[in-house]
Amino acid sequence: MSGFIEKVAGDLADKRRWREHRARVKTLPTAYRRAVEALERYLIYRVINGEAITGAVTKGDVLVDLYQELAEVFERAAADGTPIREVVGADPLRFADMLLSKYAAAGWSDKEWIDKEQHKEQQRLVGTIAQAEAEDGSTPS
Repeated sequence: MSGFIEKVAGDLADKRRWREHRARVKTLPTAYRRAVEALERYLIYRVINGEAITGAVTKGDVLVDLYQELAEVFERAAADGTPIREVVGADPLRFADMLLSKYAAAGWSDKEWIDKEQHKEQQRLVGTIAQAEAEDGSTPS
């Protein structure tokens, strides 16, 4: 019976891992949580649109692995008091794309992402990271 359910609903272990990931992210301090959520949004948008263009991450289990690594990075940063900008660097787009490159199919990063919606997502990520940084009080002086 569980085989039938998994065929209809998908891999239940991946769904459990996803719920656990979401619970972990909710425990982060607000600024770190906002940064993670912004990165997740950018990464999923990059993956969804990247699939047709570049063959990026297309499997749910791989995406959950990617998000879990992202959560671990920000959990450590929050615990150590590392400012958000130190985590993502000066260019959050580069940080996200480098993280994604560990999980994506070879060659995806050589493609240009030229769609106006993509630009909007890039701007949204940069703006949200800046807001989270300011909210955290870790803006460099």
